[in-house]
Amino acid sequence: MPNKSEPTTTSNTSAFTSRLPLFILVAILVALITYLQWPEAEQEKSKYQRVVTVKMVPVVLAEFIESVEAVGTARANEQVVITSKYSDLIEHIYFEDGQKVKKGAVLVKLNNQEELAKVNELKANLSESKAHLKRLTELLASRATSKSLVEQQEAKTNAIEAQLTSARAKLNDLTIRAPFSGVLGFREVSKGAYVDSGDIITSLDDLSMIKVDFYLPERLLTHIHVGQKVSAANTAYRNKEFIGEITAIDSRIDSSTRSIKVRATINNKSLQLYPGMLLNISVLLQVENILQLPESSIIPIENSHFVFLEKDGKAVRKAIKIGRRHPGVVEVISGLVEGEQVVVEGALKLRDGSALSIIGQEIEADKIEDKSVTADHGSKT
Repeated sequence: MPNKSEPTTTSNTSAFTSRLPLFILVAILVALITYLQWPEAEQEKSKYQRVVTVKMVPVVLAEFIESVEAVGTARANEQVVITSKYSDLIEHIYFEDGQKVKKGAVLVKLNNQEELAKVNELKANLSESKAHLKRLTELLASRATSKSLVEQQEAKTNAIEAQLTSARAKLNDLTIRAPFSGVLGFREVSKGAYVDSGDIITSLDDLSMIKVDFYLPERLLTHIHVGQKVSAANTAYRNKEFIGEITAIDSRIDSSTRSIKVRATINNKSLQLYPGMLLNISVLLQVENILQLPESSIIPIENSHFVFLEKDGKAVRKAIKIGRRHPGVVEVISGLVEGEQVVVEGALKLRDGSALSIIGQEIEADKIEDKSVTADHGSKT
């Protein structure tokens, strides 16, 4: 009797045989993908397992000096260009280039013979006029002359006295003096030269104090005040600061730049600063005691900031919130406490769970051990 199921079995076998290459191809692809992914997985696994050498520092509570930087140009406390009021010949010069002078010191004397003669003439006329006025006054007392003659002579005397005052003033102006104490500039004239009115003779600067004007943003208006300390630096003096204070704040804010003009004064008795110098100004706003970390310990990821701590020899990543910055230093607002140790070197090689080897721990332990031994010897002695 023929088997009815035989055709069905044969057909199933044929279908399986026809699909066999497809199964083999899929198996080969799966094996290939597994083979390709396996080294990366092993490498990633080994990355977490390898020991990373790091250096750690504690979170410290220290002074954080908040300041603002600006740039200004130095000016002398007082400065003036010495000129002649009148045109005449220079008779004497009493100063040298760059000389220090006191207030009232004679610098230049112009030819004053004509003015001196006129002063002497007016003095003689005034003396004669006063004597005549005295005689007329005595005669008026005895009614030997009229009151109008006395008044006329009195007016003439006053006129001569006014002329004498004017002549003396011109005579004084022909002797040019220092209006204040300071340092003279270069001499621009020579003895015997003819100078016109307004010609420059030299310059005079009071360098005992230096003024510097600079601009700050209007948002800092409530943070600055007269008497506030500032420090100034110039490229001519490396690692040197000049200390001064704010002496004036402008009453107006510049509408185009939204900044306010501030003037500071710096003591310059050593005469190290000169007018025209470019000064880098630092204004001290406030000093606070805050938690701080080295900037190199912070790992920014998008808008968040992280640090690595150590726990049981493993790296632990922790999110923190930071605030203000100084070169190399960052304020810690939250996420850490004082004394907590964070990774400062090697943090970029770490992942959560990385094994740590901390630099310096063994050395520090040895030092502590040595100190304890020394202390023991000392107690025995």
